Amino acid sequence: MSEPLAIAAAIAAAYLLGSLPFGYLAGRARGVDIRTVGSRNVGATNVFRTLGKPIGIAVMAADIAKGVLAVVLARWITDDPWPLVAAGAAVVGHVYPLWLRFRGGKGVAVGCGVAIGLMPLAVLVLVPVWVVVIVATRYVSLGSIVAAAALTPTVWAFGYEWPTVAFAALISVAVIGRHHANIRRLLRREELRIDLGRRRRDGNPGAGAGPV
Repeated sequence: MSEPLAIAAAIAAAYLLGSLPFGYLAGRARGVDIRTVGSRNVGATNVFRTLGKPIGIAVMAADIAKGVLAVVLARWITDDPWPLVAAGAAVVGHVYPLWLRFRGGKGVAVGCGVAIGLMPLAVLVLVPVWVVVIVATRYVSLGSIVAAAALTPTVWAFGYEWPTVAFAALISVAVIGRHHANIRRLLRREELRIDLGRRRRDGNPGAGAGPV
Protein backbone atom coordinates (compact mmCIF):
# COMPACT_ATOMS: atom_id res chain seq x y z
CA MET A 1 0.00 0.00 0.00
CA SER A 2 1.41 3.40 -0.95
CA GLU A 3 1.93 5.97 1.80
CA PRO A 4 -0.85 8.36 0.66
CA LEU A 5 -3.27 5.45 0.40
CA ALA A 6 -2.26 4.19 3.84
CA ILE A 7 -2.81 7.65 5.33
CA ALA A 8 -6.22 7.96 3.69
CA ALA A 9 -7.19 4.46 4.83
CA ALA A 10 -6.16 5.19 8.42
CA ILE A 11 -8.16 8.41 8.57
CA ALA A 12 -11.22 6.91 6.87
CA ALA A 13 -11.17 3.83 9.10
CA ALA A 14 -10.86 6.00 12.19
CA TYR A 15 -13.84 8.12 11.17
CA LEU A 16 -15.96 5.04 10.46
CA LEU A 17 -14.96 3.47 13.77
CA GLY A 18 -15.85 6.67 15.57
CA SER A 19 -19.17 6.74 13.77
CA LEU A 20 -20.28 3.39 15.17
CA PRO A 21 -23.33 4.46 17.23
CA PHE A 22 -23.19 2.03 20.12
CA GLY A 23 -25.61 4.08 22.20
CA TYR A 24 -28.17 4.09 19.40
CA LEU A 25 -27.69 0.36 18.74
CA ALA A 26 -28.08 -0.45 22.43
CA GLY A 27 -31.35 1.46 22.45
CA ARG A 28 -32.65 -0.25 19.32
CA ALA A 29 -31.85 -3.63 20.88
CA ARG A 30 -34.20 -2.66 23.71
CA GLY A 31 -36.83 -1.24 21.38
CA VAL A 32 -35.97 2.38 22.20
CA ASP A 33 -34.75 5.14 19.94
CA ILE A 34 -32.28 6.80 22.30
CA ARG A 35 -32.55 9.99 20.24
CA THR A 36 -36.12 10.47 21.44
CA VAL A 37 -35.75 9.92 25.19
CA GLY A 38 -33.93 11.63 28.03
CA SER A 39 -31.49 14.21 26.73
CA ARG A 40 -31.94 12.80 23.19
CA ASN A 41 -28.19 12.34 23.03
CA VAL A 42 -26.70 9.05 21.80
CA GLY A 43 -23.84 9.20 24.27
CA ALA A 44 -23.26 6.81 27.16
CA THR A 45 -24.67 9.14 29.86
CA ASN A 46 -28.12 9.24 28.29
CA VAL A 47 -27.99 5.46 27.83
CA PHE A 48 -26.95 5.11 31.48
CA ARG A 49 -29.95 7.11 32.60
CA THR A 50 -32.62 5.75 30.26
CA LEU A 51 -31.59 2.11 29.78
CA GLY A 52 -29.83 1.41 33.06
CA LYS A 53 -26.34 1.34 34.50
CA PRO A 54 -25.08 -1.96 32.99
CA ILE A 55 -25.98 -0.94 29.44
CA GLY A 56 -24.67 2.59 29.97
CA ILE A 57 -21.34 1.27 31.24
CA ALA A 58 -21.15 -1.18 28.32
CA VAL A 59 -21.78 1.62 25.81
CA MET A 60 -19.14 3.80 27.46
CA ALA A 61 -16.63 0.95 27.27
CA ALA A 62 -17.44 0.37 23.60
CA ASP A 63 -17.05 4.07 22.79
CA ILE A 64 -13.70 4.15 24.58
CA ALA A 65 -12.60 0.99 22.78
CA LYS A 66 -13.35 2.39 19.34
CA GLY A 67 -11.13 5.39 20.11
CA VAL A 68 -8.27 3.15 21.22
CA LEU A 69 -8.71 0.93 18.16
CA ALA A 70 -8.65 3.90 15.80
CA VAL A 71 -5.24 4.95 17.14
CA VAL A 72 -3.84 1.39 17.20
CA LEU A 73 -4.96 0.78 13.62
CA ALA A 74 -3.52 4.09 12.42
CA ARG A 75 -0.16 3.33 14.04
CA TRP A 76 -0.15 -0.07 12.41
CA ILE A 77 -0.61 1.21 8.87
CA THR A 78 1.04 4.64 8.96
CA ASP A 79 3.57 6.80 10.81
CA ASP A 80 3.51 10.00 12.85
CA PRO A 81 1.86 12.46 12.77
CA TRP A 82 -1.01 10.70 11.04
CA PRO A 83 -2.22 8.70 14.06
CA LEU A 84 -3.02 12.09 15.62
CA VAL A 85 -5.11 12.99 12.59
CA ALA A 86 -6.81 9.59 12.72
CA ALA A 87 -7.57 10.13 16.41
CA GLY A 88 -9.22 13.43 15.53
CA ALA A 89 -11.19 11.69 12.79
CA ALA A 90 -12.49 9.15 15.32
CA VAL A 91 -13.75 11.94 17.59
CA VAL A 92 -15.34 13.72 14.63
CA GLY A 93 -16.99 10.45 13.63
CA HIS A 94 -18.52 10.07 17.08
CA VAL A 95 -19.78 13.65 17.22
CA TYR A 96 -20.93 13.67 13.57
CA PRO A 97 -21.69 10.02 12.71
CA LEU A 98 -22.41 9.15 9.12
CA TRP A 99 -25.03 6.61 10.15
CA LEU A 100 -27.15 9.04 12.22
CA ARG A 101 -27.26 11.99 9.85
CA PHE A 102 -24.24 13.55 11.58
CA ARG A 103 -25.95 13.93 14.97
CA GLY A 104 -23.92 12.08 17.58
CA GLY A 105 -22.53 12.29 21.08
CA LYS A 106 -20.29 14.82 22.77
CA GLY A 107 -16.99 13.00 22.33
CA VAL A 108 -16.02 12.34 25.94
CA ALA A 109 -15.75 8.53 25.87
CA VAL A 110 -14.19 8.29 22.42
CA GLY A 111 -11.90 11.18 23.38
CA CYS A 112 -10.81 9.14 26.39
CA GLY A 113 -10.15 6.22 24.05
CA VAL A 114 -7.91 8.14 21.68
CA ALA A 115 -6.14 9.68 24.69
CA ILE A 116 -5.41 6.19 26.01
CA GLY A 117 -3.79 5.39 22.68
CA LEU A 118 -1.83 8.64 22.43
CA MET A 119 -1.19 9.94 25.95
CA PRO A 120 -1.86 7.16 28.48
CA LEU A 121 -0.01 8.85 31.35
CA ALA A 122 -2.38 11.81 31.20
CA VAL A 123 -5.36 9.47 31.25
CA LEU A 124 -4.07 7.81 34.42
CA VAL A 125 -4.24 11.21 36.11
CA LEU A 126 -7.47 12.52 34.60
CA VAL A 127 -9.76 9.51 34.96
CA PRO A 128 -9.56 9.68 38.78
CA VAL A 129 -10.20 13.43 38.57
CA TRP A 130 -13.28 12.77 36.41
CA VAL A 131 -14.55 10.14 38.86
CA VAL A 132 -13.97 12.28 41.95
CA VAL A 133 -15.82 15.27 40.49
CA ILE A 134 -18.78 13.10 39.48
CA VAL A 135 -18.98 11.31 42.84
CA ALA A 136 -18.68 14.60 44.73
CA THR A 137 -21.22 16.55 42.67
CA ARG A 138 -23.19 13.90 40.71
CA TYR A 139 -22.75 16.08 37.62
CA VAL A 140 -21.30 13.99 34.79
CA SER A 141 -21.08 17.10 32.66
CA LEU A 142 -18.97 18.90 35.26
CA GLY A 143 -16.62 15.94 35.54
CA SER A 144 -16.20 15.88 31.77
CA ILE A 145 -15.61 19.63 31.58
CA VAL A 146 -13.03 19.61 34.39
CA ALA A 147 -11.17 16.64 32.86
CA ALA A 148 -11.20 18.26 29.43
CA ALA A 149 -9.90 21.56 30.83
CA ALA A 150 -7.09 19.74 32.65
CA LEU A 151 -6.10 17.61 29.65
CA THR A 152 -3.77 20.05 27.89
CA PRO A 153 -1.73 21.16 30.92
CA THR A 154 -1.47 17.53 32.05
CA VAL A 155 -0.19 16.38 28.66
CA TRP A 156 2.29 19.28 28.63
CA ALA A 157 3.46 18.47 32.17
CA PHE A 158 4.24 14.89 31.18
CA GLY A 159 6.54 16.16 28.43
CA TYR A 160 4.70 14.88 25.37
CA GLU A 161 5.81 16.35 22.05
CA TRP A 162 4.15 19.55 20.86
CA PRO A 163 1.92 17.90 18.19
CA THR A 164 0.37 15.76 20.95
CA VAL A 165 -0.04 18.81 23.20
CA ALA A 166 -1.69 20.69 20.33
CA PHE A 167 -4.00 17.76 19.68
CA ALA A 168 -4.91 17.64 23.37
CA ALA A 169 -5.79 21.33 23.20
CA LEU A 170 -8.09 20.72 20.25
CA ILE A 171 -9.82 17.87 22.06
CA SER A 172 -10.22 20.04 25.17
CA VAL A 173 -11.81 22.87 23.20
CA ALA A 174 -14.07 20.49 21.27
CA VAL A 175 -15.36 18.66 24.36
CA ILE A 176 -15.93 21.86 26.35
CA GLY A 177 -17.60 23.46 23.34
CA ARG A 178 -19.96 20.52 22.99
CA HIS A 179 -20.99 21.09 26.61
CA HIS A 180 -21.99 24.73 26.15
CA ALA A 181 -25.62 24.03 27.04
CA ASN A 182 -24.54 22.06 30.13
CA ILE A 183 -22.34 24.97 31.23
CA ARG A 184 -25.29 27.35 31.01
CA ARG A 185 -27.43 24.96 33.07
CA LEU A 186 -24.66 24.52 35.64
CA LEU A 187 -24.36 28.29 36.05
CA ARG A 188 -28.13 28.53 36.50
CA ARG A 189 -28.09 25.51 38.84
CA GLU A 190 -30.51 23.75 36.51
CA GLU A 191 -28.29 20.86 35.44
CA LEU A 192 -29.66 17.44 36.39
CA ARG A 193 -27.60 15.10 38.49
CA ILE A 194 -26.84 11.46 37.85
CA ASP A 195 -28.30 8.78 40.14
CA LEU A 196 -25.39 6.93 41.76
CA GLY A 197 -27.69 4.67 43.71
CA ARG A 198 -27.74 6.74 46.85
CA ARG A 199 -30.37 9.02 48.28
CA ARG A 200 -30.04 12.70 48.94
CA ARG A 201 -30.52 14.08 52.46
CA ASP A 202 -34.08 15.07 51.63
CA GLY A 203 -34.88 11.40 51.03
CA ASN A 204 -35.45 11.75 47.31
CA PRO A 205 -33.36 9.76 44.83
CA GLY A 206 -30.97 11.70 42.65
CA ALA A 207 -32.27 12.88 39.31
CA GLY A 208 -31.05 11.57 36.00
CA ALA A 209 -27.92 12.85 34.36
CA GLY A 210 -27.90 15.86 32.17
CA PRO A 211 -26.96 15.43 28.53
CA VAL A 212 -23.25 14.71 28.24
